[in-house]
Amino acid sequence: MHIRILGTESLGVRGLCCFVETESRKILIDPGAALGYKRYSLLPHPLQIALDEEIQRQIVAAWSQATDIVISHFHGDHIPLVDANPYQLNMERVRGVNPDVRVWAKTSVLSQTEERRAHAFSRVLNKKLNPAEGSEGPCTFSDPVPHGRATDNCEKVVMTRVEEDFVFVHASDIQLLNNEAIAVILSWRPDVVFLSGPPIYLSRVSNEQLEMARRNALLLSRKIDTLIIDHHLLRDRKGALWLEELSSESMNPIVCGADFMKRPRLLLEADRQILYQKMPVREGWHEAYAEGRVGTVPYRKLVKRFHEYAHLDNYLS
Repeated sequence: MHIRILGTESLGVRGLCCFVETESRKILIDPGAALGYKRYSLLPHPLQIALDEEIQRQIVAAWSQATDIVISHFHGDHIPLVDANPYQLNMERVRGVNPDVRVWAKTSVLSQTEERRAHAFSRVLNKKLNPAEGSEGPCTFSDPVPHGRATDNCEKVVMTRVEEDFVFVHASDIQLLNNEAIAVILSWRPDVVFLSGPPIYLSRVSNEQLEMARRNALLLSRKIDTLIIDHHLLRDRKGALWLEELSSESMNPIVCGADFMKRPRLLLEADRQILYQKMPVREGWHEAYAEGRVGTVPYRKLVKRFHEYAHLDNYLS
């Protein structure tokens, strides 16, 4: 089995997308990419947008090769959208691409927004979504578990287990804040797990929740060869520090998506203010981009050079 992480915060975009290849299947999980629409009261920097465009191209290419697509939930950084903003993957990019692909999705416990998006997703693809339930081939799907902390009205996500020569689990946006989800993961006896860490950048996340997430991560690391934590956690530099401290305590490797892919960490959302300071953006650029009057060509050369940097801190030096 081969695991390729395509898009997540440590690689420069919002998402938790990966492409898993087994001998018989090519499984694309959570094929979405987005940028935080506003961060520090700033729209995405053109450099972020250039990288987002490249990752979207990779996701569409993986879509064209996939035998199976899995949707853990219908948030805009996990799926293409019919009403995508200029920085999200638009459903038109995949309309008619690989019409025979099987699509597995969470089809129960949907919010009103998710129901609307699921219907639009099915309509554009012109296919019924298969319920992500039980087992199918190398894949096993969990019952819906909380998206982060469990509350009476919390949204739910489906986790995916893929088994071949080893066991991989995509645990989506559990944020390490729900013991039920942790118990399911442990019962699956995985070797590699890819999941979202807690949204440490949000003020509503309490110290008690962060401690719970830390305990759950360390619990997983005692049983799992490689734990990959990313997504919400790495929207802030504090999340990177939290990850480093966690890694120093763990029995087995705890890494982010970029580390796993042996690529530099590109925490571009966390560094949006720095990008604007180093590379000012002319007034009206974003409106012109949304209307197709300007593009990201001037920024693409720098994006292509990202792999040369040993550390994110060097990318604008």
